[in-house]
Amino acid sequence: MSFRQDRRSVVTGIGVVAPNGASTEVFWKTTQEGISVLDRVTREGCEHLPLRVAGEIRGFDPVALIEERYVVQTDRFTHFAMAAADLALDDARLGRADYDGSPFAVGVVTAAGSGGGEFGQRELQRLWGQGSRYVGPYQSIAWFYAASTGQISIRGGFKGPCGVVASDEAGGLDALAHAAGAIGRGTDAVVVGAAEAPLAPYSVVCQLGYEDLSTCDDPARAYRPFTADACGFVPAEGGAMLVVEEEKAARRRGARVRAELAGHAATFTGASRWEESREGLAEAIRGALREARCAPEEIDVVFADALGVPEADRAEAMAIADALGAHGQRVPVTAPKTGIGRAYCGAPVLDTAAAVLAMEHGLIPPTPNVFDVCHDLNVATGRARPADLRTALVLSRGLMGSNAALVLRRATDTPS
Repeated sequence: MSFRQDRRSVVTGIGVVAPNGASTEVFWKTTQEGISVLDRVTREGCEHLPLRVAGEIRGFDPVALIEERYVVQTDRFTHFAMAAADLALDDARLGRADYDGSPFAVGVVTAAGSGGGEFGQRELQRLWGQGSRYVGPYQSIAWFYAASTGQISIRGGFKGPCGVVASDEAGGLDALAHAAGAIGRGTDAVVVGAAEAPLAPYSVVCQLGYEDLSTCDDPARAYRPFTADACGFVPAEGGAMLVVEEEKAARRRGARVRAELAGHAATFTGASRWEESREGLAEAIRGALREARCAPEEIDVVFADALGVPEADRAEAMAIADALGAHGQRVPVTAPKTGIGRAYCGAPVLDTAAAVLAMEHGLIPPTPNVFDVCHDLNVATGRARPADLRTALVLSRGLMGSNAALVLRRATDTPS
């Protein structure tokens, strides 16, 4: 999807609900310090399942953040998305009165991997245990992967272009490209991102079919990409929502421009064909660089997909080398998700939020729990690295074969 150069898409708001922080500020503090919050799974009904370690969001009370009438008709994944959207809108200072008060100036786009598993499981249990009269009317909408887009749109009164992206974990980046496309076609702002809640018993059982899922019971060792100890990934709850606006419109209303969505590309190489993902991911990187009119050596940091599967990690390392050349061995690579888990579609949006914050603070966050890297990559481990970051590359792959790359540029103080 082409980014129109005359209508540039910029990030003006960030909202995060993640295992390491239910606010953007806490998320960044723990991310830059390299704190891992991976722990034993404690969600009700999951204790006896083979998945032992995950990134849970603990102490989250949706009723304290969202009107009860929305809470009762939605799943946990939508609770996270609505809460994150509120944070992003507050951060962007975007309200109903902006853009001449037109509700059609603002759209909503989310990505989702599986939808509302917890809500759906509860209603199905009522169906088989008590009968159809005990199934609530919201079962028809709460499980649906488009529910977050719909509820954010309804709550905010946003009537611009709305949609949902279903393209695997990489859909988080594809949603950002979809938002940029809407901006290019004339929309002033889009609330965009992804949040997931994959830790209900039904959802976990479904994930047990993924051979790349880590069943290690040691939180410090369960998710170690790019190392000889790599044994798969651990799932996580949560995600992030961003406010993306047309740059000139954002500056007219006095918004703080935080970063530019400069380029994106996506490919597809098939489920679990990790060797083939090398070519697909490299082509996505090249496409994103072309879109951004960015030379490989201009990339200052790479936020890696970091699946934690030896074949996949090797393919990603080689894809970075293929696309960036000699610079691929020098450029700092980081994967903060090793400290919180892989939140499916929410993971690359969390990486995008971290990349924007890293450019703002001049810090490359470390990769928690990763020490001895066995691939030819300059992986940031241990402590955060001070760096002048102007351009970041965010990578994502899905278990079903999607690949995506996004180029971000640091905001400038003056309009382009």
